[in-house]
Amino acid sequence: MVSLTKIYTRGGDTGQTSLGSGDRVAKHDVRVAAYGTADEANSVIGVARLHTAGAADDMLSRIQNDLFDLGADLCTPEGGKRSEGALRIVPAQVIRLETEIDGLNEHLAPLTSFILPGGCPAAAYLHLARTTTRRAERLMTELSQSQQVNGEAIKYMNRLSDHLFVLARHLNQAAEGDVLWVPGNNR
Repeated sequence: MVSLTKIYTRGGDTGQTSLGSGDRVAKHDVRVAAYGTADEANSVIGVARLHTAGAADDMLSRIQNDLFDLGADLCTPEGGKRSEGALRIVPAQVIRLETEIDGLNEHLAPLTSFILPGGCPAAAYLHLARTTTRRAERLMTELSQSQQVNGEAIKYMNRLSDHLFVLARHLNQAAEGDVLWVPGNNR
């Protein structure tokens, strides 16, 4: 559990931050960029939730909590100090996303065109969260080229972008409909 009594510590004033292992790294380190971008996606989901209710909001609430789990996972390098017993993304979290995607997708019309980000406010924000999630995933796979990264965390982010896409389509179906790309429409 986290207990914060003081918000600023001045520890990062020189461009360094602490990982969950206690190691100090540059704030621009790819590991920090990866979990920082996951946090950014989480923030966008928080804005999307201002426009959701019911089952969609419940899904997004779980996802927001999972993204904090993912941040904790990335913040504590595998095989390093304090890695034993560290919070990690597990297969059940990925499977839950897949189950929700399948449930949402079975009621959607097949895609006949690429979809432009937009539609109702919740869907528009979910498309923004999706693209931010993809950026976090790219950073995680970059990190995995030089350091060990939990494979389930990478799978989670890959599935999450799909989930956000399908949920945006689901919300648009109930509202204004998807915004379809019309190739060469403005020539």
